Amino acid sequence: MIRDLTTGSVPQRLVRFAIPFVLANALQFLYNIVDMIIVGQYVGSAGLSAVSIGGEFMSLFTFFAIGFASAGQIVIAQSIGAGERERVSRVIGNMFTLILTMSLAVTAVALLFTDSFARLLNTPEEAFRETLDYCRVCGSGMFFVFGYNIVSFVMRGMGDSRRPLLFVAIAAGINLVLDLVFVAGFGMRSRGAALATVIGQAFSFLISLVYLYRRRESFGFTFRLNCFAPDRRALLTIIRLGIPMTLQGMAIVISMMYVTSRINIYGVVYSAVTGVSSKIAQLCNIVTFSLTSAGSAMIGQNFGAGKTERVSAVFWYALLLSLGFALLLSVFLLVFPNETFGLFDSDPAVLAVAMEVVPVTILHFFGAATRAPAMALINGVGFAGMNFVMGLMDGLVMRIGLALLLGGVMGYGIYGYWYGSAIAGYMFFAVIFPYFLSGAWKRRGTVI
Repeated sequence: MIRDLTTGSVPQRLVRFAIPFVLANALQFLYNIVDMIIVGQYVGSAGLSAVSIGGEFMSLFTFFAIGFASAGQIVIAQSIGAGERERVSRVIGNMFTLILTMSLAVTAVALLFTDSFARLLNTPEEAFRETLDYCRVCGSGMFFVFGYNIVSFVMRGMGDSRRPLLFVAIAAGINLVLDLVFVAGFGMRSRGAALATVIGQAFSFLISLVYLYRRRESFGFTFRLNCFAPDRRALLTIIRLGIPMTLQGMAIVISMMYVTSRINIYGVVYSAVTGVSSKIAQLCNIVTFSLTSAGSAMIGQNFGAGKTERVSAVFWYALLLSLGFALLLSVFLLVFPNETFGLFDSDPAVLAVAMEVVPVTILHFFGAATRAPAMALINGVGFAGMNFVMGLMDGLVMRIGLALLLGGVMGYGIYGYWYGSAIAGYMFFAVIFPYFLSGAWKRRGTVI
Protein backbone atom coordinates (compact mmCIF):
# COMPACT_ATOMS: atom_id res chain seq x y z
CA MET A 1 0.00 0.00 0.00
CA ILE A 2 2.99 2.32 0.40
CA ARG A 3 3.98 4.30 -2.72
CA ASP A 4 7.27 6.20 -3.05
CA LEU A 5 6.65 9.78 -4.26
CA THR A 6 10.28 10.91 -4.02
CA THR A 7 11.33 9.68 -7.48
CA GLY A 8 10.22 10.14 -11.08
CA SER A 9 8.90 13.16 -12.97
CA VAL A 10 7.38 15.69 -10.55
CA PRO A 11 4.55 16.93 -12.84
CA GLN A 12 3.64 13.39 -13.87
CA ARG A 13 3.71 12.19 -10.29
CA LEU A 14 1.66 15.15 -9.12
CA VAL A 15 -0.98 14.82 -11.84
CA ARG A 16 -1.28 11.04 -11.53
CA PHE A 17 -1.43 11.23 -7.76
CA ALA A 18 -3.90 14.15 -7.83
CA ILE A 19 -6.36 12.66 -10.36
CA PRO A 20 -7.95 10.26 -7.84
CA PHE A 21 -8.16 13.21 -5.41
CA VAL A 22 -9.94 15.23 -8.10
CA LEU A 23 -12.39 12.44 -8.81
CA ALA A 24 -12.96 11.79 -5.10
CA ASN A 25 -13.56 15.48 -4.39
CA ALA A 26 -15.80 15.69 -7.45
CA LEU A 27 -17.90 12.84 -6.08
CA GLN A 28 -18.01 14.45 -2.65
CA PHE A 29 -19.07 17.67 -4.30
CA LEU A 30 -21.63 15.71 -6.29
CA TYR A 31 -23.39 14.26 -3.31
CA ASN A 32 -23.33 17.65 -1.57
CA ILE A 33 -24.69 19.27 -4.69
CA VAL A 34 -27.34 16.57 -5.07
CA ASP A 35 -28.64 17.54 -1.64
CA MET A 36 -29.01 21.16 -2.75
CA ILE A 37 -30.50 20.41 -6.17
CA ILE A 38 -33.08 17.93 -4.90
CA VAL A 39 -33.95 20.00 -1.84
CA GLY A 40 -34.11 23.16 -3.97
CA GLN A 41 -36.48 21.53 -6.46
CA TYR A 42 -38.72 19.67 -3.98
CA VAL A 43 -38.58 21.90 -0.90
CA GLY A 44 -37.82 25.36 -2.32
CA SER A 45 -35.67 28.29 -1.26
CA ALA A 46 -36.26 27.66 2.46
CA GLY A 47 -34.84 24.14 2.15
CA LEU A 48 -31.98 25.38 -0.02
CA SER A 49 -31.10 28.00 2.57
CA ALA A 50 -31.28 25.35 5.32
CA VAL A 51 -28.87 22.99 3.54
CA SER A 52 -26.47 25.88 2.85
CA ILE A 53 -26.48 27.16 6.45
CA GLY A 54 -26.44 23.64 7.86
CA GLY A 55 -23.49 22.75 5.66
CA GLU A 56 -21.45 25.63 7.08
CA PHE A 57 -22.43 24.66 10.62
CA MET A 58 -21.34 21.04 10.13
CA SER A 59 -18.11 22.02 8.34
CA LEU A 60 -17.06 23.77 11.54
CA PHE A 61 -16.99 20.41 13.33
CA THR A 62 -15.64 18.46 10.36
CA PHE A 63 -12.46 20.54 10.57
CA PHE A 64 -11.61 18.71 13.79
CA ALA A 65 -11.41 15.48 11.79
CA ILE A 66 -9.61 17.05 8.83
CA GLY A 67 -7.11 18.96 10.98
CA PHE A 68 -5.93 16.04 13.08
CA ALA A 69 -6.14 13.52 10.22
CA SER A 70 -4.03 15.89 8.09
CA ALA A 71 -1.50 16.04 10.91
CA GLY A 72 -1.31 12.26 10.90
CA GLN A 73 -0.86 12.26 7.13
CA ILE A 74 2.12 14.61 7.43
CA VAL A 75 3.81 12.37 10.01
CA ILE A 76 3.16 9.26 7.90
CA ALA A 77 4.44 10.91 4.70
CA GLN A 78 7.61 12.28 6.30
CA SER A 79 8.26 8.95 8.06
CA ILE A 80 8.04 7.10 4.74
CA GLY A 81 10.27 9.66 3.02
CA ALA A 82 12.86 9.34 5.79
CA GLY A 83 12.73 5.53 5.66
CA GLU A 84 11.25 5.19 9.19
CA ARG A 85 8.30 3.01 8.33
CA GLU A 86 8.04 1.43 11.77
CA ARG A 87 6.63 4.75 13.00
CA VAL A 88 3.70 4.47 10.57
CA SER A 89 1.95 1.80 12.64
CA ARG A 90 2.19 3.81 15.86
CA VAL A 91 0.87 6.93 14.16
CA ILE A 92 -2.14 5.07 12.68
CA GLY A 93 -3.12 3.61 16.06
CA ASN A 94 -2.92 6.97 17.78
CA MET A 95 -4.91 8.64 14.99
CA PHE A 96 -7.77 6.21 15.53
CA THR A 97 -7.70 6.56 19.32
CA LEU A 98 -7.51 10.33 19.39
CA ILE A 99 -9.83 11.28 16.51
CA LEU A 100 -12.63 8.77 17.16
CA THR A 101 -12.71 9.77 20.84
CA MET A 102 -12.90 13.37 19.72
CA SER A 103 -15.81 12.57 17.41
CA LEU A 104 -18.01 11.60 20.37
CA ALA A 105 -17.41 14.95 22.07
CA VAL A 106 -18.03 16.82 18.82
CA THR A 107 -21.32 14.96 18.29
CA ALA A 108 -22.54 15.99 21.75
CA VAL A 109 -21.65 19.64 21.13
CA ALA A 110 -23.25 19.65 17.67
CA LEU A 111 -26.54 18.26 19.01
CA LEU A 112 -26.68 20.46 22.11
CA PHE A 113 -25.98 23.78 20.43
CA THR A 114 -27.74 23.46 17.06
CA ASP A 115 -30.50 25.88 18.01
CA SER A 116 -28.04 28.46 19.36
CA PHE A 117 -25.88 28.31 16.24
CA ALA A 118 -28.89 28.67 13.95
CA ARG A 119 -29.96 31.83 15.78
CA LEU A 120 -26.41 33.13 15.88
CA LEU A 121 -26.29 32.84 12.08
CA ASN A 122 -29.50 34.87 11.72
CA THR A 123 -31.15 31.97 9.93
CA PRO A 124 -34.23 33.23 8.05
CA GLU A 125 -37.42 32.30 9.90
CA GLU A 126 -38.79 30.42 6.88
CA ALA A 127 -35.71 28.16 6.91
CA PHE A 128 -35.20 27.84 10.68
CA ARG A 129 -36.95 24.49 11.29
CA GLU A 130 -35.43 22.97 8.15
CA THR A 131 -31.96 24.07 9.31
CA LEU A 132 -32.41 22.48 12.74
CA ASP A 133 -33.54 19.20 11.20
CA TYR A 134 -30.61 19.11 8.77
CA CYS A 135 -27.98 19.94 11.43
CA ARG A 136 -29.27 17.48 14.03
CA VAL A 137 -29.29 14.53 11.64
CA CYS A 138 -25.82 15.38 10.27
CA GLY A 139 -24.52 15.96 13.79
CA SER A 140 -25.54 12.43 14.73
CA GLY A 141 -23.26 11.04 12.00
CA MET A 142 -20.03 12.76 13.04
CA PHE A 143 -18.45 9.44 14.12
CA PHE A 144 -18.56 8.17 10.54
CA VAL A 145 -17.23 11.45 9.09
CA PHE A 146 -14.28 11.36 11.49
CA GLY A 147 -13.62 7.68 10.85
CA TYR A 148 -13.65 8.06 7.08
CA ASN A 149 -11.16 10.93 7.29
CA ILE A 150 -8.77 8.81 9.36
CA VAL A 151 -8.70 5.97 6.84
CA SER A 152 -8.47 8.31 3.83
CA PHE A 153 -5.61 10.39 5.22
CA VAL A 154 -3.73 7.26 6.31
CA MET A 155 -3.86 5.93 2.76
CA ARG A 156 -2.94 9.28 1.22
CA GLY A 157 0.01 9.68 3.55
CA MET A 158 1.26 6.33 2.27
CA GLY A 159 0.88 7.51 -1.33
CA ASP A 160 -2.41 5.74 -2.13
CA SER A 161 -4.99 8.13 -3.56
CA ARG A 162 -7.01 5.61 -5.57
CA ARG A 163 -8.77 3.64 -2.83
CA PRO A 164 -10.25 6.74 -1.12
CA LEU A 165 -11.80 7.53 -4.52
CA LEU A 166 -13.59 4.17 -4.49
CA PHE A 167 -14.94 4.76 -0.99
CA VAL A 168 -16.24 8.22 -1.88
CA ALA A 169 -17.91 6.74 -4.97
CA ILE A 170 -19.79 4.33 -2.74
CA ALA A 171 -20.95 7.18 -0.48
CA ALA A 172 -21.99 9.32 -3.47
CA GLY A 173 -24.00 6.51 -5.05
CA ILE A 174 -25.83 5.69 -1.84
CA ASN A 175 -26.48 9.37 -1.16
CA LEU A 176 -27.95 9.98 -4.62
CA VAL A 177 -30.36 7.05 -4.39
CA LEU A 178 -31.45 7.82 -0.83
CA ASP A 179 -31.88 11.55 -1.59
CA LEU A 180 -34.44 10.65 -4.22
CA VAL A 181 -36.12 8.13 -1.91
CA PHE A 182 -36.22 10.28 1.23
CA VAL A 183 -36.79 13.77 -0.20
CA ALA A 184 -38.57 13.23 -3.51
CA GLY A 185 -40.31 9.97 -2.55
CA PHE A 186 -41.12 10.18 1.17
CA GLY A 187 -41.26 13.97 1.41
CA MET A 188 -38.79 14.11 4.32
CA ARG A 189 -37.50 17.52 3.18
CA SER A 190 -34.06 18.63 4.49
CA ARG A 191 -34.07 15.93 7.16
CA GLY A 192 -34.17 13.32 4.42
CA ALA A 193 -31.22 14.91 2.60
CA ALA A 194 -29.17 14.88 5.81
CA LEU A 195 -30.10 11.26 6.55
CA ALA A 196 -29.05 10.21 3.04
CA THR A 197 -25.67 11.89 3.56
CA VAL A 198 -25.08 10.23 6.94
CA ILE A 199 -25.97 6.75 5.69
CA GLY A 200 -23.66 7.17 2.68
CA GLN A 201 -20.79 8.29 4.92
CA ALA A 202 -21.38 5.38 7.30
CA PHE A 203 -21.14 2.80 4.53
CA SER A 204 -18.05 4.51 3.11
CA PHE A 205 -16.28 4.44 6.47
CA LEU A 206 -17.13 0.81 7.25
CA ILE A 207 -16.04 -0.44 3.83
CA SER A 208 -12.79 1.55 3.93
CA LEU A 209 -12.07 0.23 7.42
CA VAL A 210 -12.55 -3.36 6.26
CA TYR A 211 -10.20 -2.70 3.34
CA LEU A 212 -7.53 -1.29 5.64
CA TYR A 213 -7.91 -4.24 8.01
CA ARG A 214 -7.49 -6.83 5.25
CA ARG A 215 -4.24 -5.19 4.11
CA ARG A 216 -2.87 -4.54 7.59
CA GLU A 217 0.22 -6.71 7.07
CA SER A 218 1.50 -4.51 4.22
CA PHE A 219 2.10 -1.61 6.61
CA GLY A 220 2.55 -3.45 9.92
CA PHE A 221 -0.67 -2.50 11.71
CA THR A 222 -2.45 -5.50 13.25
CA PHE A 223 -5.59 -3.76 14.61
CA ARG A 224 -5.09 -5.47 17.97
CA LEU A 225 -6.04 -3.52 21.09
CA ASN A 226 -2.43 -2.81 22.02
CA CYS A 227 -2.01 -1.03 18.66
CA PHE A 228 -4.42 1.66 19.86
CA ALA A 229 -2.60 2.26 23.13
CA PRO A 230 -1.33 5.87 23.38
CA ASP A 231 2.26 6.31 22.26
CA ARG A 232 3.54 9.51 23.86
CA ARG A 233 5.78 10.63 21.01
CA ALA A 234 3.33 9.83 18.20
CA LEU A 235 0.34 11.25 20.08
CA LEU A 236 2.08 14.49 21.01
CA THR A 237 3.29 14.97 17.43
CA ILE A 238 -0.24 14.56 16.06
CA ILE A 239 -1.64 16.93 18.69
CA ARG A 240 1.13 19.49 18.19
CA LEU A 241 0.44 19.60 14.45
CA GLY A 242 -3.30 18.97 14.62
CA ILE A 243 -4.32 21.77 16.96
CA PRO A 244 -2.98 24.63 14.79
CA MET A 245 -4.28 22.99 11.61
CA THR A 246 -7.72 22.55 13.15
CA LEU A 247 -7.81 26.09 14.49
CA GLN A 248 -6.72 27.41 11.10
CA GLY A 249 -9.65 25.71 9.38
CA MET A 250 -12.09 26.68 12.12
CA ALA A 251 -11.01 30.32 12.03
CA ILE A 252 -11.83 30.46 8.33
CA VAL A 253 -15.17 28.67 8.79
CA ILE A 254 -16.15 30.89 11.73
CA SER A 255 -15.38 33.98 9.68
CA MET A 256 -17.47 32.61 6.81
CA MET A 257 -20.29 31.86 9.22
CA TYR A 258 -20.12 35.46 10.42
CA VAL A 259 -20.38 36.75 6.87
CA THR A 260 -23.27 34.34 6.26
CA SER A 261 -25.05 35.65 9.36
CA ARG A 262 -24.84 39.19 8.00
CA ILE A 263 -26.05 38.11 4.55
CA ASN A 264 -28.98 36.17 6.05
CA ILE A 265 -30.38 39.43 7.39
CA TYR A 266 -31.23 40.34 3.80
CA GLY A 267 -33.72 37.46 3.57
CA VAL A 268 -34.12 33.97 2.20
CA VAL A 269 -33.46 34.91 -1.48
CA TYR A 270 -30.02 36.39 -0.76
CA SER A 271 -29.32 33.52 1.63
CA ALA A 272 -30.16 31.01 -1.10
CA VAL A 273 -28.14 32.87 -3.78
CA THR A 274 -25.11 33.02 -1.50
CA GLY A 275 -25.44 29.32 -0.77
CA VAL A 276 -25.55 28.49 -4.48
CA SER A 277 -22.56 30.76 -5.16
CA SER A 278 -20.65 28.94 -2.43
CA LYS A 279 -21.44 25.59 -4.01
CA ILE A 280 -20.35 26.79 -7.44
CA ALA A 281 -17.11 28.09 -5.92
CA GLN A 282 -16.55 24.58 -4.61
CA LEU A 283 -16.25 23.42 -8.22
CA CYS A 284 -12.87 25.12 -8.23
CA ASN A 285 -12.10 23.58 -4.86
CA ILE A 286 -12.45 20.15 -6.43
CA VAL A 287 -9.13 20.72 -8.16
CA THR A 288 -7.48 23.12 -5.71
CA PHE A 289 -8.21 20.96 -2.65
CA SER A 290 -7.00 17.94 -4.61
CA LEU A 291 -3.73 19.67 -5.45
CA THR A 292 -3.40 20.76 -1.82
CA SER A 293 -3.87 17.19 -0.56
CA ALA A 294 -1.72 15.57 -3.24
CA GLY A 295 0.91 18.29 -2.95
CA SER A 296 1.03 17.98 0.84
CA ALA A 297 1.69 14.23 0.65
CA MET A 298 4.32 14.65 -2.08
CA ILE A 299 6.02 17.52 -0.27
CA GLY A 300 5.91 15.57 2.99
CA GLN A 301 7.67 12.54 1.52
CA ASN A 302 10.25 14.61 -0.38
CA PHE A 303 10.90 16.93 2.55
CA GLY A 304 11.39 13.89 4.78
CA ALA A 305 13.86 12.53 2.20
CA GLY A 306 15.71 15.87 2.03
CA LYS A 307 14.81 16.47 -1.65
CA THR A 308 13.99 20.18 -1.43
CA GLU A 309 14.31 20.77 -5.18
CA ARG A 310 11.37 18.43 -5.74
CA VAL A 311 9.40 20.31 -3.08
CA SER A 312 9.88 23.54 -5.07
CA ALA A 313 8.78 21.81 -8.27
CA VAL A 314 5.59 20.52 -6.60
CA PHE A 315 4.76 24.09 -5.48
CA TRP A 316 5.14 25.59 -8.99
CA TYR A 317 3.24 22.86 -10.81
CA ALA A 318 0.40 22.95 -8.25
CA LEU A 319 0.10 26.72 -8.78
CA LEU A 320 0.00 26.48 -12.58
CA LEU A 321 -2.55 23.68 -12.61
CA SER A 322 -4.89 25.34 -10.12
CA LEU A 323 -4.79 28.73 -11.89
CA GLY A 324 -5.52 27.08 -15.23
CA PHE A 325 -8.60 25.35 -13.88
CA ALA A 326 -9.85 28.55 -12.22
CA LEU A 327 -9.61 30.30 -15.58
CA LEU A 328 -11.64 27.60 -17.34
CA LEU A 329 -14.39 27.73 -14.73
CA SER A 330 -14.52 31.52 -14.89
CA VAL A 331 -15.09 31.48 -18.65
CA PHE A 332 -17.82 28.85 -18.29
CA LEU A 333 -19.65 30.79 -15.56
CA LEU A 334 -19.52 34.03 -17.56
CA VAL A 335 -21.00 32.29 -20.61
CA PHE A 336 -23.67 30.23 -18.77
CA PRO A 337 -24.57 32.08 -15.53
CA ASN A 338 -28.35 31.53 -15.52
CA GLU A 339 -28.06 27.90 -16.54
CA THR A 340 -25.55 27.24 -13.74
CA PHE A 341 -27.58 28.91 -11.00
CA GLY A 342 -30.79 27.47 -12.41
CA LEU A 343 -29.58 23.95 -11.65
CA PHE A 344 -30.08 24.69 -7.98
CA ASP A 345 -33.09 26.97 -7.82
CA SER A 346 -35.51 27.97 -10.58
CA ASP A 347 -37.08 30.73 -8.46
CA PRO A 348 -37.10 33.88 -10.67
CA ALA A 349 -36.20 36.01 -7.63
CA VAL A 350 -33.07 33.92 -7.04
CA LEU A 351 -32.05 33.98 -10.71
CA ALA A 352 -32.55 37.76 -10.84
CA VAL A 353 -29.95 38.22 -8.08
CA ALA A 354 -27.61 35.53 -9.43
CA MET A 355 -25.90 37.77 -11.99
CA GLU A 356 -24.86 40.14 -9.21
CA VAL A 357 -22.84 37.44 -7.46
CA VAL A 358 -21.05 36.03 -10.55
CA PRO A 359 -17.96 38.31 -10.21
CA VAL A 360 -17.73 37.39 -6.53
CA THR A 361 -17.79 33.70 -7.39
CA ILE A 362 -14.96 34.18 -9.91
CA LEU A 363 -12.88 35.96 -7.25
CA HIS A 364 -13.39 32.91 -5.05
CA PHE A 365 -12.13 30.69 -7.90
CA PHE A 366 -8.76 32.41 -8.10
CA GLY A 367 -8.43 32.83 -4.35
CA ALA A 368 -8.78 29.07 -3.94
CA ALA A 369 -6.32 28.48 -6.81
CA THR A 370 -3.56 30.53 -5.16
CA ARG A 371 -4.24 28.95 -1.77
CA ALA A 372 -3.59 25.38 -3.04
CA PRO A 373 0.23 25.46 -3.40
CA ALA A 374 0.60 27.69 -0.33
CA MET A 375 -1.25 25.25 1.93
CA ALA A 376 0.47 22.25 0.36
CA LEU A 377 3.85 23.75 1.25
CA ILE A 378 3.20 24.61 4.89
CA ASN A 379 1.30 21.36 5.47
CA GLY A 380 3.93 19.21 3.78
CA VAL A 381 6.86 20.65 5.73
CA GLY A 382 4.85 20.50 8.95
CA PHE A 383 4.84 24.25 9.68
CA ALA A 384 1.80 24.07 11.96
CA GLY A 385 2.42 27.45 13.58
CA MET A 386 2.18 29.20 10.23
CA ASN A 387 -1.05 27.33 9.56
CA PHE A 388 -2.56 28.78 12.70
CA VAL A 389 -1.36 32.33 12.01
CA MET A 390 -2.66 32.20 8.46
CA GLY A 391 -6.03 30.93 9.66
CA LEU A 392 -6.34 33.93 11.96
CA MET A 393 -5.18 36.33 9.24
CA ASP A 394 -7.38 34.83 6.51
CA GLY A 395 -10.45 34.34 8.63
CA LEU A 396 -10.78 36.47 11.72
CA VAL A 397 -8.72 39.46 10.59
CA MET A 398 -9.18 39.78 6.83
CA ARG A 399 -12.59 38.19 6.14
CA ILE A 400 -14.41 39.65 9.13
CA GLY A 401 -12.39 42.86 8.96
CA LEU A 402 -13.10 43.44 5.28
CA ALA A 403 -16.75 42.49 5.73
CA LEU A 404 -17.14 45.05 8.51
CA LEU A 405 -15.23 47.67 6.55
CA LEU A 406 -16.94 47.22 3.18
CA GLY A 407 -20.37 46.07 4.33
CA GLY A 408 -20.74 48.20 7.43
CA VAL A 409 -18.41 51.20 7.65
CA MET A 410 -18.36 52.00 3.93
CA GLY A 411 -22.04 51.15 3.52
CA TYR A 412 -21.86 48.71 0.60
CA GLY A 413 -24.24 46.33 2.37
CA ILE A 414 -24.45 42.80 1.04
CA TYR A 415 -21.96 43.61 -1.74
CA GLY A 416 -19.41 44.54 0.90
CA TYR A 417 -19.91 41.21 2.66
CA TRP A 418 -19.64 39.30 -0.62
CA TYR A 419 -16.49 41.02 -1.85
CA GLY A 420 -14.83 41.21 1.57
CA SER A 421 -15.11 37.43 1.94
CA ALA A 422 -13.78 36.82 -1.59
CA ILE A 423 -10.77 39.16 -1.28
CA ALA A 424 -9.75 37.59 2.04
CA GLY A 425 -9.07 34.33 0.21
CA TYR A 426 -5.88 35.78 -1.29
CA MET A 427 -4.19 36.35 2.08
CA PHE A 428 -2.65 32.85 2.14
CA PHE A 429 -0.73 33.34 -1.06
CA ALA A 430 0.25 36.92 -0.26
CA VAL A 431 2.12 35.71 2.85
CA ILE A 432 3.30 32.22 1.87
CA PHE A 433 4.64 33.07 -1.60
CA PRO A 434 7.42 35.36 -0.28
CA TYR A 435 8.19 32.74 2.37
CA PHE A 436 8.52 30.11 -0.37
CA LEU A 437 10.78 32.31 -2.49
CA SER A 438 13.02 33.07 0.51
CA GLY A 439 13.86 29.37 0.93
CA ALA A 440 13.50 29.66 4.72
CA TRP A 441 11.32 26.53 4.72
CA LYS A 442 14.34 24.46 3.63
CA ARG A 443 15.98 25.02 7.01
CA ARG A 444 13.08 23.57 8.96
CA GLY A 445 13.50 20.15 10.52
CA THR A 446 11.04 17.31 9.94
CA VAL A 447 8.27 16.64 12.45
CA ILE A 448 9.35 13.05 13.11
